[in-house]
Amino acid sequence: MINALAFVDGGVAVTELERVPPGVDPSVPSSARVYDYLLGGKDNLAVDRAFAERLLTVAPDARPAARANRDFLIRAVRLLAKLGVRQFIELGTGMPTAPSVHQVAHEADPTAPVVYVDHDPVVSLHAEVLLAGDKHVASVLADIRRPGAVLDDPEVVRLIDFSQPVGLLMAGVLHFVTDDEDPAGIVAAFARRMAEGSHLVISHLMADSIPEVRTQLAVATTGTPVQSTFRTHDEVLALFDGFELLEPGLVPVRNWHNDELPLFFDDGPARFRIDGAVGRLVRPERAEGNDA
Repeated sequence: MINALAFVDGGVAVTELERVPPGVDPSVPSSARVYDYLLGGKDNLAVDRAFAERLLTVAPDARPAARANRDFLIRAVRLLAKLGVRQFIELGTGMPTAPSVHQVAHEADPTAPVVYVDHDPVVSLHAEVLLAGDKHVASVLADIRRPGAVLDDPEVVRLIDFSQPVGLLMAGVLHFVTDDEDPAGIVAAFARRMAEGSHLVISHLMADSIPEVRTQLAVATTGTPVQSTFRTHDEVLALFDGFELLEPGLVPVRNWHNDELPLFFDDGPARFRIDGAVGRLVRPERAEGNDA
């Protein structure tokens, strides 16, 4: 499908032709494609780029924050591999970005199973093409709000041995889950299947982001599916119930195990703040909720 998008640039009408995958509404932005644009990727549509540019007008540091979030995820996977974790599930994968989780995991063990999960069909299509022929990696089209459907998916069952430690990766995804959708219950549903010694990786938009940015971002995203829930430090910590946080705890993602910056480096208030942490499952019996 070819989409012709008309817009105004400096008072001049411009028409942009772009190829749109079947089943995708070219008038609706996707969080995965917006993130891809912020990371400098090309797997996005004009509507995603327009949304991202509106975001950048209220939060100019959104682009470096997105990069820092991605770098945090990669550092977390490398650390878990050093700790002996040999299988990973990434929830809310987003568009393939190098290095990908499986590429990092395979540095330690070329046979390490990795499952990517996303509800965006475009993400799933790109992942299937990228992963074709790799029997140790799979892409699953599913919504993390339905943990049971993810956990019982044939590809997850085929690749993941839940009697052994798992690295559960939820980088930049839970802020798209509203309080009514029970993010803590979603985490708990996955934790109940995981063996002790498994690890949870979370990064999240923080309520410490400058209030003006939160307000303007809410206005910019009204009526779109790319709305975010900013949570406090304590609210994000609560998502790690049953997990023991690794040092240095829940901190800005750019500071977490980043050898290129001194710990707790701070060059001023972040307008668009993302914090992250990694926890080790030590009391799986405490996980509550339901995995339906």
